[in-house]
Amino acid sequence: MRTRFTELFGVTHPVVQGGMQWVGRAPLVAAVANAIALGFITALTQPTPEDLRTEIRRARELTDRPFGVNLTILPAITPPPYAEYRQVVIDEGVPVVETAGANPVEHLEHFHSAGIKVIHKCTSVRHALTAQALGVDALSVDGFECAGHPGEDDIPGLVLLPAAADALEIPFIASGGFADGRGLVAALALGADGINMGTRFMATVESGIHQNVKDRLVEAGERDTRLIFRQLRNTARVADNAVSREVVERLAAGAAFEDVRELVAGVRGAKVYETGDLDHGIWTAGMVQALVRDVPTCAELVSRIVREAEEIIGGRLAGMAQAVVVAGS
Repeated sequence: MRTRFTELFGVTHPVVQGGMQWVGRAPLVAAVANAIALGFITALTQPTPEDLRTEIRRARELTDRPFGVNLTILPAITPPPYAEYRQVVIDEGVPVVETAGANPVEHLEHFHSAGIKVIHKCTSVRHALTAQALGVDALSVDGFECAGHPGEDDIPGLVLLPAAADALEIPFIASGGFADGRGLVAALALGADGINMGTRFMATVESGIHQNVKDRLVEAGERDTRLIFRQLRNTARVADNAVSREVVERLAAGAAFEDVRELVAGVRGAKVYETGDLDHGIWTAGMVQALVRDVPTCAELVSRIVREAEEIIGGRLAGMAQAVVVAGS
């Protein structure tokens, strides 16, 4: 299944495991790479740039196939040493970087000078056009269904993806709401060149999070997420649990961020993945968890998605097209 994306990034399958805080570690990323798809180590999951270097080398011990690093750029009073993380990526010869959050312009020249391709994650067509004009190599376009930050426009993928296809010239992958072959076929039909999955890859054997979290993803439905920070215009889609419900209630009652800061602390979310206590903190999950019904290996998952997509394209859709031709002859 060749697309502009597979050609540009040298992978066989148009399936991507996007960067996920506390999840995108070497064993998962290497397993995705060995399934001849594209996975991303999450840079800021690593406490220091040198820890990132160690994690990249750890992944290389597990796979000889290409993988990337996610660098999420967020505003902060004391920002992480982004330039140092960036230099580790360059020094280690990582072939592709996924940027997200703020405008990646200050990093692009450095990555491109080192021959590194950049995929930038966007939640709107206008932001995608800006990133394209800056010179990124490809885009990840996130619909409102996605886990994490879906932006403030609330545009679902069924509208956002064809709108992006009409406006963009460079390849892009579809993110938010994808878990199986049906989604891959739909994304391709809507104009994307592949799919980016986070929640679905969380529920795999190689994902290093607690089994309780994986089991919850299998059990959960499409209504079992919460949108927090709506009032702050920094919307995030997270799992529905006691903490996310309390955050929503406090902010709806007029609380400020300082009033919920302790509840949403990243260290609490990390503990959920480590201990399996689903109500300890905020953790991300997309609406697509409704389509997650097992915990396969990454190889099994990628193979199944591609097989399902090929069967749909070569079977049901081909049969429908032939029936239309016959009916019209």
